[in-house]
Amino acid sequence: MTTLQTRGGWLLPTPFGRFELDQLRPLKDLALLHGWMNDPEVAAFWDLAGPREVLDQHIAAVLSSTHSEPYLGRLDGEAMSYWEIYRADQDPLADHYSARRGDVGIHLLIGPGSFRGRGIGSTLIRAVADWALSRTASSRVVSEPDLRNQRSIRAFTNAGFAPRGVLDLPEKQAVLMVYDRTLIPETRRAG
Repeated sequence: MTTLQTRGGWLLPTPFGRFELDQLRPLKDLALLHGWMNDPEVAAFWDLAGPREVLDQHIAAVLSSTHSEPYLGRLDGEAMSYWEIYRADQDPLADHYSARRGDVGIHLLIGPGSFRGRGIGSTLIRAVADWALSRTASSRVVSEPDLRNQRSIRAFTNAGFAPRGVLDLPEKQAVLMVYDRTLIPETRRAG
């Protein structure tokens, strides 16, 4: 996969169009993100619905973290996803699975409903996982979608992640999903 660094982030070509992954700009992006968080489909799994202050506190914590970075995803220029890329081995998640040094974690949401249920999520998850692995010596990307979120679990599975069991986390039961560079066929890694 050919990625290009842009002024604000990264360009990841996909079959669905030009996907840009840009650093979240709180002053500009939080109103949009707040609307997404209050969509019932998103709110059911992100627990950040309600007044703007709830989201502001979450984003402040992500921005002050030493191991997590927030991004806004745009497909052909249209904002459509929110991503948190983090060092899973330095996150509280590491207490709940056999973390390896350098494990990368992904949290994401697809904002507008028009982008959901069309296979876009799987394509973007794979592109972002490959991009994250290209930036580090790590061999794995992990995610922990809520056990009730079958749509997300299916998207991660279709992106090449393998389920590795159920985790009892403080805020949810989750499926540990693992994308392992060492298990990706050589032809996929090259292109």
